[in-house]
Amino acid sequence: MPDRPDRASASDLPGFDADRLGAWLVPRVDGLELPITLAMISGGRSNLTAMVTDAGGRRLVARRPPMHGVLPSAHDMEREYRIQHALRDSVVPVARMVGLETDPEVLGAPFYVMEFVEGRVLRDTDDAVSLPADVRARIGPELADTLRALHAVEPEEVGLGPGSERPYLERQLRTWIGQLEALSAEDDARTAELIALGRRLQEDVPAQQARCIVHGDFRLDNVVVSDAGSIAVVLDWELWTVGDPLADLSTFAVYWSQADDPVLPLGHAATLLPGFSARADLIDRYRSSTDLDLGRFTYYLAFSTWRLATILEGVLQRQRSGSYGEEVGQDAAGVPEWERLLDIVPALAGRVAALIEEDRRRVRSS
Repeated sequence: MPDRPDRASASDLPGFDADRLGAWLVPRVDGLELPITLAMISGGRSNLTAMVTDAGGRRLVARRPPMHGVLPSAHDMEREYRIQHALRDSVVPVARMVGLETDPEVLGAPFYVMEFVEGRVLRDTDDAVSLPADVRARIGPELADTLRALHAVEPEEVGLGPGSERPYLERQLRTWIGQLEALSAEDDARTAELIALGRRLQEDVPAQQARCIVHGDFRLDNVVVSDAGSIAVVLDWELWTVGDPLADLSTFAVYWSQADDPVLPLGHAATLLPGFSARADLIDRYRSSTDLDLGRFTYYLAFSTWRLATILEGVLQRQRSGSYGEEVGQDAAGVPEWERLLDIVPALAGRVAALIEEDRRRVRSS
């Protein structure tokens, strides 16, 4: 897990009380040495994640929901804990769970604690520039193999149950269109365009070929990478469910930025550096180990691009309205993130429209 906290260690952090957390950990961690210190790994709009270090130098990671500006259904600590605990004996690399607390009396919200895993989180080019080219080349195929390994796990065999019978894409489209409608203002052309694109996606949803565990947000900066380029652990299981493997693959593909992409929603993504695999090669690697038909994968790319645009539109509107308080991100020139999103969201919408048309042409010609 990342060894680059966003702020210096402190006895307490927003959402975390060191004394209360330390007392909770003592009966659950053999040999824990008090006092503990805390350092924020990530915070703000995502779940709050803190490095926990005891007096002997042992490190753990604690995770709890954000303080405000969030959708409760997306920050279910028990669900996150459950999936990682269920995968503990599988080939999918997950952190060992220390414990779950559902009583909000301890930290003000449910939380869980897991073991710390050494490695790097490659959020941007600065994080990856020191990696040799041969290591960068290894990471993409390792990710594709990890995703395929996750999809090969039978949910029932690890105690997760079959999940919803309703097809995944139908569920997702209804959910995210509802989120857009909740955001939409009468004069907001961007949101209206995204809703219209979502309706177009609903018109011709491909038949779901398989049901498996899907991560829901599988991308490079949601894993920890070893110095050798292997995947040490998969993180951020907020959106997991039982669903469509091709939707997970398309999410991975959409987040895998390339220098020749018409729009770069993640800014200076690590994968822009030389040495990282081409997106098409990673899709082919996944395809080579499955019997799934990728004939309508263009539709899936349209869906995942649309979902990303929808997520970013929500971020834009909440940032601009002040819902995130002082947590609004800025670029190197001090420009608020939401101003960049004013260009990114319409560009993504244009890409979605083009992909929908491409999919429909292929369907008509087949």
